[in-house]
Amino acid sequence: MTSQRRRALSNIASRKCEDKGSGMEKPVTEIYGEEVFNLKTMKDFLPKPVYIKLLNTIREGAPLDQSIADDIANAMKRWALEKGASHYTHWFQPLTGATAEKHDSFIEPDAEGGVMMHFSGKSLTKGEPDASSFPSGGLRATFEARGYTAWDPTSPAFIKRGRNSATLCIPTAFCSYKGEALDKKTPLLRSIQAVSKHAKRLLMALGEKNSVRVNASLGAEQEYFLVDKELFMARPDLLQTDRTLFGNVPAKHQQMEDHYFATIRPRILSFMADVDTQLWKLGIPAKTRHNEVAPAQFEIAPVFEEANLAVDHNMLVMETLKQVADEHGLVCILHEKPFAGINGSGKHNNWSLGISDGRNILEPGSNPHENAIFLTFLGAIIQAVDLHADLIRASVASASNDHRLGANEAPPAIISIYLGEELTEVIESLQKGKASGKAKTGGFMHIGVDALPLLPMDTSDRNRTSPFAFTGNKFEFRAAGSKQSCAGPNMVLNTIVAEALDEIATKLEKAPAGKRIVELQDIFISIVKKHGRVIFNGDNYSKEWEKEAAKRGLHNMKTTPEALKCIVSKENIKLFEKYKVLSGTELHSRYEIFMEEYHKTIMIEGKVGLNIVKTMIFPAAVKQQAILLENLIKLKTLGIKAGAEPQKKNLELVGKAIEDLSSLVSRLEKGIVSHDTASILKELVSARTTVDALELSVDDELWPLPKYSELLFMY
Repeated sequence: MTSQRRRALSNIASRKCEDKGSGMEKPVTEIYGEEVFNLKTMKDFLPKPVYIKLLNTIREGAPLDQSIADDIANAMKRWALEKGASHYTHWFQPLTGATAEKHDSFIEPDAEGGVMMHFSGKSLTKGEPDASSFPSGGLRATFEARGYTAWDPTSPAFIKRGRNSATLCIPTAFCSYKGEALDKKTPLLRSIQAVSKHAKRLLMALGEKNSVRVNASLGAEQEYFLVDKELFMARPDLLQTDRTLFGNVPAKHQQMEDHYFATIRPRILSFMADVDTQLWKLGIPAKTRHNEVAPAQFEIAPVFEEANLAVDHNMLVMETLKQVADEHGLVCILHEKPFAGINGSGKHNNWSLGISDGRNILEPGSNPHENAIFLTFLGAIIQAVDLHADLIRASVASASNDHRLGANEAPPAIISIYLGEELTEVIESLQKGKASGKAKTGGFMHIGVDALPLLPMDTSDRNRTSPFAFTGNKFEFRAAGSKQSCAGPNMVLNTIVAEALDEIATKLEKAPAGKRIVELQDIFISIVKKHGRVIFNGDNYSKEWEKEAAKRGLHNMKTTPEALKCIVSKENIKLFEKYKVLSGTELHSRYEIFMEEYHKTIMIEGKVGLNIVKTMIFPAAVKQQAILLENLIKLKTLGIKAGAEPQKKNLELVGKAIEDLSSLVSRLEKGIVSHDTASILKELVSARTTVDALELSVDDELWPLPKYSELLFMY
């Protein structure tokens, strides 16, 4: 056993969870949002006329009045200084998939050798970070460094704290010198604008008032793993690729189903409590925390928010999970499949549309008018998902998510919709002309114990195998990867639904007002006939469904390169350009960036795997071989036959593994030199098979890598 592995296990065994007291020092209501320049704070710091104008931009989407920028900047600076901030940054989301920031201090030298604290409206609304090293996919030449950040008033500024620092973070969009989007926020905002516009048109055609506004909403459930930091540091594969390239599933893992929702260990609960506190201070409505299915796997889920804000908040959630884990001697792993043989991690993307008066469009109503609206939007979504399943699949394509999609814990690469029995029955009734104007109610569940209360039943069960499932008042897109930004999937959902709503609204607007409900029913039935193939209420994990999906003509793109091709198809370029979400140039750039990211990821994994095999596994196998050989020689010298044959067989097994590893190393090196990612992936799988077999044959004291039984249970 390596000294690092031995030391890590010893330290974990002797570690005690620190007692941090009985609970929070202050009530949640007092700390919630204290690090955010939110509406309440704006009202306190801004002149009333300025506040009203800014509020109109935030709530109504009106263009920002540039004349108030200096007043807002001054108020924001005063607030930040009171919070102890010395710097500010334009916080943005480049196409790396992470967040980015460049810190500038508020100081400005005066004429007397001192400094003033200065922050102008220009500094607030526009920044100019060096864009030369961010991926652009050919949108600009390498030597062209200029890029711009533009303040997003709809997502509030916040304070980010370090050990001895506080920085004012201003959420921004990021674009090139020519105005092309270089980030994930800009297309998302454009898509929100598109779906809001056409949803409003459709609502007005159905008799709603002109004053209504529609917003896309999102609730992103975040899954993650936690492992002890010392064990993590002893695994070069985890350290550099965020997943284990080698490792056997231990005898006991998740098959007993005893980790799911189990009592949370003290060390983990302490971590979770600190995470919640930090998120609440940032105004992030963290609601749920629990153990997930796999050992060492957990989940955090927020309350629904407007989609743009929810995406920003999810990026902060991921960052906070990693930072707080480090403070607790843990490492948070966000990779979709860090451990083979057990569940991976997703980010369940709960998407819906809401009206400004508080109504959820995707919640069945209690009267014919509300249900007409619900069914119309449902039809639009069915059409959108069937026509653009390729784009939905592409929105979650990555080298890491390829390991998860189609496994037992994740939906397959086939995109389908789950509606449940009741909605399916409603649709069938409509097709037969027997639909009622009132939705069913769930009724009550009788448990059979008199002392227990009657539980109201949902209108349908949940289908955890479906990639796009209706769950009562929203659609849960389960294929999103745990470390991915939610911006991409929601940008796609908003755009494709905007197209469908546009088409339906155009048809209804041409019909006389008194005949629109009849027209609407015809439209809905037509949609179901054309696009009903995408509806599937069964087991999406089954082989039977894969065969049935093929018969229906549904896409089944299992790898990222296959899935990404659709981004630059003529039809999809036309779609995104029509709704002004992405230009053809921007789409081509994203295809290049995502493909390059895929290839780089595989290349890194290949090099790390090669290094581990050559410098850690191979030497351990040779030492095991030497021990067995020495012992066999001694037995032969002494003329002892008992026990010799089993050792000889083990020696042959280890020797064969050494030969196989030598051959694998040669093939892997060849694949790396030629940048053949398909070959690298194939050889990594072969290497894993050989290495994992060796793990069961080599003396535990010689094995250099912390094992799954340690990584998954010692935390």
